[in-house]
Amino acid sequence: MIQRTTLAELLADPKSAAPALITESPTVVLTYRALTEQIERLAEQLRSAGLRPGDRVVMVLPDGLEFLVVFLAIAAAGLIAAPLNPAYKTDELRMFLDDIEPRAVIAGGSSPALREAAAGRSVAIWPSSVDSSGAVVLNGVPQSSRGSAGNPGGDDVALLLHTSGTTSRPKGVPLTHTNVLRSALNIVSHYALTPTDRSLVVMPLFHGHGLIGAALATLASGGVAIVPARFSASRFWGLFRQHGATWYTAVPTIHEVLLERADRDGAPDRGARFIRSCSAALAPAVLADVEKRFGAPVLQAYGLTEAAHQVASNPLPPRPRKPGTVGFATGVEIAIIDEKGRHLPPNRPGEVVVRGPDIMRGYRNDPEATTAAFINGWLRTEDAGVLDDDGYLALTGRIKELINRGGEKIAPSEIDDVLLAHPAVAQAAAFGVPDAKYGEEVWAAVVLKGDADAERLQAFCRTHLADFKVPKVIRIVSAIPKGETGKVDRHDLTALFARDASLR
Repeated sequence: MIQRTTLAELLADPKSAAPALITESPTVVLTYRALTEQIERLAEQLRSAGLRPGDRVVMVLPDGLEFLVVFLAIAAAGLIAAPLNPAYKTDELRMFLDDIEPRAVIAGGSSPALREAAAGRSVAIWPSSVDSSGAVVLNGVPQSSRGSAGNPGGDDVALLLHTSGTTSRPKGVPLTHTNVLRSALNIVSHYALTPTDRSLVVMPLFHGHGLIGAALATLASGGVAIVPARFSASRFWGLFRQHGATWYTAVPTIHEVLLERADRDGAPDRGARFIRSCSAALAPAVLADVEKRFGAPVLQAYGLTEAAHQVASNPLPPRPRKPGTVGFATGVEIAIIDEKGRHLPPNRPGEVVVRGPDIMRGYRNDPEATTAAFINGWLRTEDAGVLDDDGYLALTGRIKELINRGGEKIAPSEIDDVLLAHPAVAQAAAFGVPDAKYGEEVWAAVVLKGDADAERLQAFCRTHLADFKVPKVIRIVSAIPKGETGKVDRHDLTALFARDASLR
């Protein structure tokens, strides 16, 4: 087998007549051969546009055919793709354009926010569209007599993503062709993906989870990526059945929504080969309910933007899946360190660190953050966790999110898991609020799906948790704030309820 070294060689069989992509709006079934032809055509158009190797091209595109074709064409042309959320407002787009400094922006449809954000900049905006034949078209791209972009190498940067920025300004994460390709191939290997597999891609493609974990891994395996324009809970199982999907990957929020609607949506109780969960902690009680209702093993995984997505995952049967863990390392090394950077033995909690070929070299234009992010060649994740004797990793929360109640370090996820085990609780998030006596006190926000109140939920917690971990206050809310990757934003919860705490 030919060794694949760049994303230009991502596709398992570029000349195959087998389907590669199924998309909606418009409805298109694209073969690997047709996909390859589209990528090569657009890559040549970009090479002749006067861009230089390594120039950054921002993508503001909806999920679907044009996103994937444009992304792979940018990579094949030796340029750097910087996808952004199409839902960003003017100020958000302006901030990212300031940071990325792109030579061009490829956008789908009309975007007043983008035009306003780009005003006064020497950056071209090239509209993209899909014609009636299913061909992606770039408009307004100048054609120079000599192209200056070229073929990439494995060490060249292919993708520029940004951290979620829940505690600070988002940092640019440059990922090389090797980083992204190795991560996709590790996913293919770990889940034994083959050309017979079909993934229903419901995570947004402007993040690593949807792009690398679902779409690129599927294309690298020779399977079919089914890419709707957006996630729709009411249409999910219809699409899953219609196109013969064998697996999907999503954040816990989506699993919870699908589970809650399963009976009225006529969801199947078998059919998926496996279900993957990533980007946030999946409570063991929810995992068990999803497995039981949908009749498929749920494999919880762990990903980092700085590691081109996946670094760990639970395995397929018959190997053991351990609820409450994110499995073992996949293609990288994982270790646990203490506050002084010393490596800890199994069953000792500390900070998770990783190293391997999937890991970024450093943040874009931020040497100070880069220095702080690495210790002796290991990437510091800022996640708290512990490895067991078999190498399975259990995450206990973000280092900065641990609640310090009078010196007792409490992992919010442990409290989340207990609350989610209550039959009346649909969503839960524990967080710390300032407290004059203890420094921080434990609070929780809960979305209900049945009959309960704060007092009964506290009583339930007391039967499962030490007294100092039981939330002093439980707020019943209609929704819990989450970032665009589906992670609970505990800092927002702290800010939201801090004033209430000061009045108590």
